[in-house]
Amino acid sequence: MTIHRLPLIPDLRGSLTAGQNLPFEIKRYFMVFDVPSREVRGEHAHRECHQFLVCARGECHVIADDGRQREEIVLDSPSIGVHLAPMVWATEYRYSSDAVLLVLASDVYKSEDYIRDYSEFCALKR
Repeated sequence: MTIHRLPLIPDLRGSLTAGQNLPFEIKRYFMVFDVPSREVRGEHAHRECHQFLVCARGECHVIADDGRQREEIVLDSPSIGVHLAPMVWATEYRYSSDAVLLVLASDVYKSEDYIRDYSEFCALKR
């Protein structure tokens, strides 16, 4: 897991932020929104897929767990992104009512890439 500070460029016409030179080629994106604040999303790892998360609006919290260390990141600005490498267990929660989480992925959806059981994840990390 790596936190990226993205440039934030405000001017009279509005603000702009951009990401470039991401650590992987983007093959898919999706957005998560209208999540009731008490709901938890994610709770899985990927075998091969990289992900880059940016909360484009509002706020959400991400817990990233690489099997040795667990860290919580607050995504509360579109100028903060987090890169989740393969084999990092991620949980997203505490969404604000206006949160829009943008996720860029290095691969198309493949159900076999997901590890949805935490004990299986821990065994694979050993």
